[in-house]
Amino acid sequence: MKHLNITRKLNALDSDMKGDLFTDSATRLLYATDASMYRSVPVAVAFPKDSEDIRRLICFAGQEQVTLIPRTAGTSLAGQVVGDGIVVDVSRYMNDIMWIDRDKRQVRVQPGVVLDELNLKLKETGLFFAPETSTSNRCMIGGMVGNNACGSHSLLYGSTREHLSSVRALLSDGSEVTFEELDEGRFMEKTVGDTLEARIYAHIHAMLADHLNREEILREFPDPEVKRRNTGYALDMLLPMVPFTAGGKAFNFCSVLAGSEGTLAFLTEIQLKLVPLPPRERGLICIHFTTLEEALEANVSCLAFRPGAVELMDHTILECTRNNIEQRKNRFFLKGDPGAILIVEFARDSLEELHEVSNKLESELRGRGLGYHFPLITGKDIQKVWALRKSGLGVLTNTPGDAKPVSLIEDTAVRPDLLVAYVKDFKGILEKHGLECVFHAHAGTGELHLRPIINIKDPAGVALLRTVATEVARLVKKYRGSFSGEHGDGRLRSELIPLIVGEKNYSLMRQLKQTWDPGNVFNKGKITDPPPLDRSLRYTPGATGRKWKTVYNYMPQGSFVQQVEMCNGSGDCRKSAVIGGLMCPSYMATLDEHSTTRARANLLREYLNQNEESFTCDAEMVYEILDLCLSCKGCKSECPSNVDMAKFKSEFLQHYYDTHGVSLSSWLIANLPSFYGISATYPAIFNFLISNRFSGAIIRHILGFDPQRPLPLMADQSLRRWISRNSDGELIPNSAFRNRYVYLFIDEFTGYNDVSIGITAIRLLTALGYGVKPLRHRESGRTSISKGFLRKARRIANANVISLSEKVDGESPLLGIEPSALLSFRDEYPDLVRPGLKESARQLAQNCLLIDEFIAAEADAGRIERTRFTTNRLKILLHGHCQQKSIASTTPTIKMLSIPENYTVEEIPSGCCGMAGAFGYEKKHRDISRRIGEMVLFPAVRSADEGTVICAPGTSCRCQIKDGTGVKALHPVEVLYQALIT
Repeated sequence: MKHLNITRKLNALDSDMKGDLFTDSATRLLYATDASMYRSVPVAVAFPKDSEDIRRLICFAGQEQVTLIPRTAGTSLAGQVVGDGIVVDVSRYMNDIMWIDRDKRQVRVQPGVVLDELNLKLKETGLFFAPETSTSNRCMIGGMVGNNACGSHSLLYGSTREHLSSVRALLSDGSEVTFEELDEGRFMEKTVGDTLEARIYAHIHAMLADHLNREEILREFPDPEVKRRNTGYALDMLLPMVPFTAGGKAFNFCSVLAGSEGTLAFLTEIQLKLVPLPPRERGLICIHFTTLEEALEANVSCLAFRPGAVELMDHTILECTRNNIEQRKNRFFLKGDPGAILIVEFARDSLEELHEVSNKLESELRGRGLGYHFPLITGKDIQKVWALRKSGLGVLTNTPGDAKPVSLIEDTAVRPDLLVAYVKDFKGILEKHGLECVFHAHAGTGELHLRPIINIKDPAGVALLRTVATEVARLVKKYRGSFSGEHGDGRLRSELIPLIVGEKNYSLMRQLKQTWDPGNVFNKGKITDPPPLDRSLRYTPGATGRKWKTVYNYMPQGSFVQQVEMCNGSGDCRKSAVIGGLMCPSYMATLDEHSTTRARANLLREYLNQNEESFTCDAEMVYEILDLCLSCKGCKSECPSNVDMAKFKSEFLQHYYDTHGVSLSSWLIANLPSFYGISATYPAIFNFLISNRFSGAIIRHILGFDPQRPLPLMADQSLRRWISRNSDGELIPNSAFRNRYVYLFIDEFTGYNDVSIGITAIRLLTALGYGVKPLRHRESGRTSISKGFLRKARRIANANVISLSEKVDGESPLLGIEPSALLSFRDEYPDLVRPGLKESARQLAQNCLLIDEFIAAEADAGRIERTRFTTNRLKILLHGHCQQKSIASTTPTIKMLSIPENYTVEEIPSGCCGMAGAFGYEKKHRDISRRIGEMVLFPAVRSADEGTVICAPGTSCRCQIKDGTGVKALHPVEVLYQALIT
């Protein structure tokens, strides 16, 4: 009842704010979980535009005794941003870089600025913000301050705290203050008065002027040599400052605000210190070890060479990356089956210096019998290695079943020279409880990300969670380490802070919180007075959700529910268009959490797992959130957990139709190939009906299509009819051919709309000496899959696998022209066909190639010669199809287009074009479709030099480019055919 009253009052507050304040169930559920194992539905979610909006929220929270939960993205792993208060998301509006002072090496930003975007802006100044988290492409500065983020290079650069100059903040009474460096005189002036700011300074003076308190802090806090120590409030960092140390550093409360997790004040502006960019040449020595212990022993030797970073990956993580689509290509440097690797980075002024230090380090370690392979990685390959390392958090969730590596103790840090002994004792705890654990680490700073595999859906697993947490906390205390190295305390570890710092020091922390925030306005229950660590878990232990009989086969990963649960909320899907990549186009266009892959997964997980104790989540809510998924498949490759939201969406839609019925527009779109087949005899009638002003308007209205968007017309003859007129029914050409023959998959788009492209593809293949055999087969099923008609798609897949699998083989592959159609065989079919056809579908998939892939491979084999093509110069701009980029690759397309010796190909760094089949045609998606196109693709096409050819393999992509820019894009086979010397 209290929350209902608060919600009513929030509606009134909403009208006073310049931002947005959402209280609807879907929005609150999307913010109910973070990257940890906790959930708690907030009262509301607010999106303030400025500090005045935040002030209003603070006043409201104080009056209503509700807490504010500050939130950015990409830095929280311990339940910092979940709770039953008001989530205040500053990422949407408060994301300005306010000014850059190159001379003073400082920058001032709002808390919602993304780290990588900041450093891209700073690059031209020769400076950067040095703490570099593994989530740098989406994490935000506010969160980095809240968690005192470090990153891989903390050996050189320390943590965010060391680079924090000043902050402007709102205190719990709504007053605005600036925290910055103060000499002793200015500090004492701050202690005078009756303002909350004065009380804060007076309190810290009284606390730390007491020598007994100082002695207790020095005795009980983590060892100062542990560089990564974020346990509780950093009172120990204030001791070397004036007035507590004569001649000490200037006092600055920023040292305590860093790592305070938004529990003391609400930051509105953050001033950061910058450092020069590192030396031009960088190198990674990726040292292979047979055991984890061997790697940890070698770590100490590596530190003597003063590297910039030393990172560890264990055998389990390396195995997880083996089956990850995006990460497989980043394993190029691995040799054998290492038990662990150390990635040791050096930055030098020349390659010669890199080789010198690499040789010295290898000599040192080999002399001690440590390590068996020492590759030095330089240049662009460095990014691949770091991508493999950064994927660690996500790939861990690929573990099949309900038992998962949990982030319970994944943040412990001890001195590097104590790691071997610490790990030995830690393994003793694991052995006692029969647990397995994953190790990856910032080994150079002594921090280990330890993730024991526990089933927290099981009550016994939850009990074990508490036992292991307590025992490991005592172990960390034994080595005088930090229980929270970089990811903070949050809901997960706050309960254990007294074990690490002692009860007296913990009472000092509680006093600090009480002084700053007596009403618990800011992020209640984090660091001080937290709820038990095993309360409000994401899953209700022992509860069983509804059993789902699915169309897709989700083995061996597990059930539909378990695959959805693979999303760990790490937020890789929150990359902006500035950062690039495929995932997630709707988020890139809206910058709205609603549109992220993780939001869809969170809501879908809630729906699939709901029971009598679960939160309210209905199918309509899920339908609305999934609606903006373009099924681009970007998440399947770029999400480190390989979350395939397109697959989940189609599965959900089938079940949704079963209970809610099917809309006429969805049915018509799914069955479009059938209508094409019916209309193929008289295509002119079809074209007249959709082109005519009146009938076309009616058709668009029925389909729900954008009235301004031109619809694709049918060709004057189908591709099959052309083939029947130009072959003997068995082979094209019907005479001898020089090379082998291939089968051509006549997809529903090339077969009826883009017939000229199909004809050109056949002519290209035959001119190059290949026989082309037409086959009788069903359509690909792409429209049925995208609209969630999975049972129909299964029938299509079954029929195609049966009819094609005995004919198609490695010698005579099945070639496809339209990526989305052909890739159905490789992506969806193996999990869609009936069980008895699964192996046949897998074998068939191996011999289904895009025509680009086939021609590129034949050229590599020397069977297609450059002399067959023109020597004229041509510049080509390529926009790759999103599913091709995710499931296959655009590299063969670039190779194919580069066969003519003077053709140069540049790939546009675009993700999905925004059309995505019927998505861009639908009226409700008109604006977002165009916004996606305008992010990268349209500007690149418009700015292309005169004479440049725009190339796009996908039929949707070509339509989107034509509609958005007026430029006609060509299929790659058209470009190559035009280059043939006849």
